[in-house]
Amino acid sequence: MVAVEVDNRSGWKVDEQGAISLAQRVLAAEGVDEGELGIHFVEPDEIQRLKHEHLGIDEATDALAFPIDERERVPEGLPRQLGDAIVCPQVVGEQWREPLVHALLHLLGHDHGPEMEARERMHRE
Repeated sequence: MVAVEVDNRSGWKVDEQGAISLAQRVLAAEGVDEGELGIHFVEPDEIQRLKHEHLGIDEATDALAFPIDERERVPEGLPRQLGDAIVCPQVVGEQWREPLVHALLHLLGHDHGPEMEARERMHRE
Protein backbone atom coordinates (compact mmCIF):
# COMPACT_ATOMS: atom_id res chain seq x y z
CA MET A 1 0.00 0.00 0.00
CA VAL A 2 1.17 3.52 -0.74
CA ALA A 3 1.94 5.44 2.43
CA VAL A 4 0.43 8.92 2.18
CA GLU A 5 1.34 11.88 4.35
CA VAL A 6 -1.06 14.83 4.28
CA ASP A 7 -0.04 18.35 5.28
CA ASN A 8 -2.90 20.86 5.36
CA ARG A 9 -1.63 24.39 5.73
CA SER A 10 -4.32 25.92 3.51
CA GLY A 11 -6.45 27.26 6.31
CA TRP A 12 -9.42 25.34 4.88
CA LYS A 13 -11.00 22.23 6.32
CA VAL A 14 -10.20 19.41 3.90
CA ASP A 15 -11.23 15.75 4.07
CA GLU A 16 -7.69 14.46 4.64
CA GLN A 17 -8.76 10.82 4.96
CA GLY A 18 -10.74 11.21 1.73
CA ALA A 19 -7.61 12.56 0.02
CA ILE A 20 -5.58 9.57 1.24
CA SER A 21 -8.23 7.09 0.07
CA LEU A 22 -8.56 8.79 -3.32
CA ALA A 23 -4.79 8.82 -3.84
CA GLN A 24 -4.40 5.16 -2.88
CA ARG A 25 -7.30 4.17 -5.14
CA VAL A 26 -5.96 6.12 -8.15
CA LEU A 27 -2.41 4.85 -7.67
CA ALA A 28 -3.57 1.23 -7.29
CA ALA A 29 -5.62 1.54 -10.50
CA GLU A 30 -2.47 2.88 -12.19
CA GLY A 31 -0.51 -0.16 -11.04
CA VAL A 32 1.33 1.47 -8.13
CA ASP A 33 0.67 -0.37 -4.90
CA GLU A 34 3.78 0.52 -2.89
CA GLY A 35 5.63 3.73 -2.23
CA GLU A 36 5.46 7.03 -0.41
CA LEU A 37 3.50 10.13 -1.37
CA GLY A 38 3.06 13.61 0.07
CA ILE A 39 -0.14 15.59 -0.38
CA HIS A 40 0.02 19.24 0.61
CA PHE A 41 -2.95 21.60 0.75
CA VAL A 42 -1.66 25.18 0.60
CA GLU A 43 -2.83 28.77 0.38
CA PRO A 44 -2.91 30.69 -2.93
CA ASP A 45 0.23 32.71 -2.20
CA GLU A 46 2.26 29.55 -1.56
CA ILE A 47 1.14 27.75 -4.72
CA GLN A 48 1.72 30.93 -6.72
CA ARG A 49 5.27 31.20 -5.34
CA LEU A 50 5.96 27.52 -6.14
CA LYS A 51 4.62 27.87 -9.69
CA HIS A 52 6.75 30.96 -10.22
CA GLU A 53 9.90 29.35 -8.79
CA HIS A 54 9.57 26.07 -10.69
CA LEU A 55 7.68 26.95 -13.88
CA GLY A 56 8.39 30.66 -14.28
CA ILE A 57 4.67 31.50 -14.27
CA ASP A 58 3.54 34.03 -11.69
CA GLU A 59 -0.05 32.98 -10.95
CA ALA A 60 -1.95 30.84 -8.51
CA THR A 61 -3.12 27.46 -9.79
CA ASP A 62 -5.22 24.56 -8.59
CA ALA A 63 -2.48 21.92 -8.32
CA LEU A 64 1.20 21.21 -8.92
CA ALA A 65 3.16 17.98 -8.97
CA PHE A 66 6.77 17.43 -7.97
CA PRO A 67 7.66 13.87 -9.04
CA ILE A 68 10.65 11.96 -7.78
CA ASP A 69 10.73 8.34 -9.00
CA GLU A 70 7.75 8.37 -11.39
CA ARG A 71 7.75 4.83 -12.81
CA GLU A 72 11.52 4.46 -12.79
CA ARG A 73 12.97 1.28 -11.40
CA VAL A 74 14.03 1.71 -7.78
CA PRO A 75 16.72 -0.35 -6.07
CA GLU A 76 15.40 -3.35 -4.20
CA GLY A 77 14.67 -2.63 -0.57
CA LEU A 78 14.08 1.10 -1.12
CA PRO A 79 10.55 2.51 -1.11
CA ARG A 80 9.34 4.24 -4.26
CA GLN A 81 9.29 8.00 -3.65
CA LEU A 82 6.38 9.20 -5.78
CA GLY A 83 6.86 12.85 -4.86
CA ASP A 84 4.50 15.58 -3.74
CA ALA A 85 1.08 16.69 -4.96
CA ILE A 86 0.33 20.30 -4.04
CA VAL A 87 -3.31 21.44 -4.11
CA CYS A 88 -4.84 24.85 -3.39
CA PRO A 89 -8.42 24.42 -2.20
CA GLN A 90 -9.01 28.20 -2.26
CA VAL A 91 -8.53 28.14 -6.05
CA VAL A 92 -10.87 25.19 -6.69
CA GLY A 93 -13.13 25.14 -3.63
CA GLU A 94 -14.75 21.82 -2.82
CA GLN A 95 -13.67 20.45 -6.22
CA TRP A 96 -10.08 19.75 -5.05
CA ARG A 97 -10.35 16.02 -5.85
CA GLU A 98 -10.03 16.43 -9.63
CA PRO A 99 -6.88 18.59 -9.39
CA LEU A 100 -5.45 16.03 -6.94
CA VAL A 101 -6.03 13.23 -9.48
CA HIS A 102 -4.43 15.43 -12.15
CA ALA A 103 -1.35 15.97 -9.96
CA LEU A 104 -1.11 12.24 -9.14
CA LEU A 105 -1.07 11.38 -12.83
CA HIS A 106 1.76 13.89 -13.36
CA LEU A 107 3.67 12.19 -10.52
CA LEU A 108 3.46 8.98 -12.55
CA GLY A 109 4.91 10.68 -15.61
CA HIS A 110 1.76 11.46 -17.60
CA ASP A 111 1.75 14.64 -19.67
CA HIS A 112 -1.19 16.77 -20.75
CA GLY A 113 -3.12 15.42 -23.68
CA PRO A 114 -5.88 13.00 -24.69
CA GLU A 115 -4.41 10.00 -22.84
CA MET A 116 -4.16 11.91 -19.57
CA GLU A 117 -7.66 13.32 -20.01
CA ALA A 118 -9.02 9.80 -20.52
CA ARG A 119 -7.25 8.62 -17.36
CA GLU A 120 -8.70 11.57 -15.41
CA ARG A 121 -12.21 10.67 -16.59
CA MET A 122 -11.62 7.05 -15.54
CA HIS A 123 -10.69 8.15 -12.00
CA ARG A 124 -13.54 10.61 -11.42
CA GLU A 125 -15.69 9.73 -8.46
